[in-house]
Amino acid sequence: MYQRILTIREKTLGPDHLEVAACLDNLAEVYQAQGQYSQAEPFYQRALTIREKMLQPIHPGIASSLDNLAGVYEAQGQYSTAEALYQRALMLREQALKPNHPSIAISLNTLAELYQAQGRYADAEALHKRALAIRESAFGLQHLHVATSLKNLALVYVGQGQYDQAEPLYQRAIAIAEQALGPDHLEVAAILTSLAELYSFQGQYSQAEALHQRALSVRESALEPNHPDVEASRHNLAALYEAQGQYAKAESLYQHALTVREQVFGPDHPAIALSLNSLADLYREQGRYDQAEPLYIRAIATGEKALGPDHAGVAVVLEHYATLLWQTKRETEAMTMQTRAKAIRRRDVQQSSTR
Repeated sequence: MYQRILTIREKTLGPDHLEVAACLDNLAEVYQAQGQYSQAEPFYQRALTIREKMLQPIHPGIASSLDNLAGVYEAQGQYSTAEALYQRALMLREQALKPNHPSIAISLNTLAELYQAQGRYADAEALHKRALAIRESAFGLQHLHVATSLKNLALVYVGQGQYDQAEPLYQRAIAIAEQALGPDHLEVAAILTSLAELYSFQGQYSQAEALHQRALSVRESALEPNHPDVEASRHNLAALYEAQGQYAKAESLYQHALTVREQVFGPDHPAIALSLNSLADLYREQGRYDQAEPLYIRAIATGEKALGPDHAGVAVVLEHYATLLWQTKRETEAMTMQTRAKAIRRRDVQQSSTR
C-alpha cells in the first residue's frame, strides 16, 4: 500500500516533495519493523536527502530523518555511523531550539542508549542525567517523560552493577507511571519488568517473579494473546525459572515464545534468533547437546541474515555455541567460533575508539 501511495505522490508532486519523504519514511518503518534493515536504509536515506534539499539547514525535520537513519545503522551494529548521525541531529536541535527544549532530551536519550549498547556507561550516564534535568525542568517532577528518563538512567546503573542506585530510580518511575496512568497500564508493566530484572541479577527471585507475573498479567489484559510484548513477558519468566533450575517451566515458556514470534515476525527476525539462543542455552545447561546444537546453528544463520554477520548479537550466539563445542570435546570447531566472535568484538571496540 505504501509503495502505491509513494508512486502516486511522486507522479503528482514530484520526486523531491516533502510528502514523498513522508511516504519513504513509512515504507522504511515497515521494513524496519520486520528486521529488514538493509531494505529500510535506502528509503530513510532518500527521505533525508529530500529534507536536506527542501528545508532550512537546522530544521527539526532534518534531525528526525537523521535519527531514523541512525536507528537502522544502530540495529545493524554499525555504531560509529549511527553515532555520527545522532550527534548531528543533537547539534541541529541545540542550534534550533532553546537549551532546555524537550526535543533535546530526546536526542540525548537516543545517543545515550547507543553508548549504553557499546558499554560506554560513563558517556551514557552523563547524557541521561542531562536529559532528566531538562525533563524535570520542562514538565515537572511527576511527568511520564521524567519516569522514562529515570528508567533510562537506572538501566545505566544496572549495566555497571550499581544496583543500589538503580532500584530507587525504578521505584520512583513506577510511582509516577501508576499515578499518571493507573496500575494496569502497559507503561507500568514495562518498568515493572525492568525492576524485576534488577532483582533477578541480585538473586532475589521471589521478588522478581512477582513483578514479572504482574507485568504479564497487565499485558495479557491489554494486548492480543500473541502480541510480542506478551511473549516478551513469558520469555522473561522463562529466564527467571531457568536461573532457578526450574527447567520444565522454562522450556514450556521458551517454546511458546518461539512459536508465537515465528507466527508474528516470520523466520528471519532478530527476535527469532534471541528465542532460539535462549532455548539452546536451556538445553545445553541440561546436557541435551543434540537438541541445543541445531538451535544454535539456526540462531547464528538467522542473526546473520537479520542483522549482518558482524553484529554483536551474532557474536553472543557464537560464544554460546562455542561453549557447547568445548563441552562436547570439539576443540577445533570451538576455537573457530570463539575466534570469529572475538573478531566481531574487536571491531566493535575499534569503532568505539575511533569516534
